[in-house]
Amino acid sequence: MEQFFQVGIYTNTHGVRGEVKVFPTTDDPERFRKLKHVILRTKQGDLDLKVASVRFAKQMVLMKFAGIDNINDIERYKGSGLYVPREEAIPLKEGEHYIADMIGIQVSSDEGEDLGTLTEVIQTGANDVYVVSRDGRELLIPAIRECILHVDVEQEKMMVHLLDGLRDL
Repeated sequence: MEQFFQVGIYTNTHGVRGEVKVFPTTDDPERFRKLKHVILRTKQGDLDLKVASVRFAKQMVLMKFAGIDNINDIERYKGSGLYVPREEAIPLKEGEHYIADMIGIQVSSDEGEDLGTLTEVIQTGANDVYVVSRDGRELLIPAIRECILHVDVEQEKMMVHLLDGLRDL
């Protein structure tokens, strides 16, 4: 299981004093207000950064990190992901799972057919859609009660019921 979860992506600088624009990749962008520190995963390695301030502008989160007071100190890390440790993740409700824990799960049908591996979760407005890949083909399965029968992240298995017509899409 993943030990760190991505909460955002540093997309650009904001001003010259080291503030950055972050695109949130979490279901609850308000969680940024409570963050004390984040891990910036760069090509050069992980940076543990203390959060100095957070504010919002349109769809972005504007963040300032302690000790980074110049655009030159942070600019080179554009495109890097911001992560939090698992223990600081938003608690799940009954029957919910972290997407990061589900990627790679083996998916089979209630008829015993091996459908492939869960490779992506597409988040739509209505419900998530699971992308199951096998032999270069993709099967899209809506994450609804009628289709998703059982998920066991510990055993890395999922059982689904394929509604009529799903294979034809």
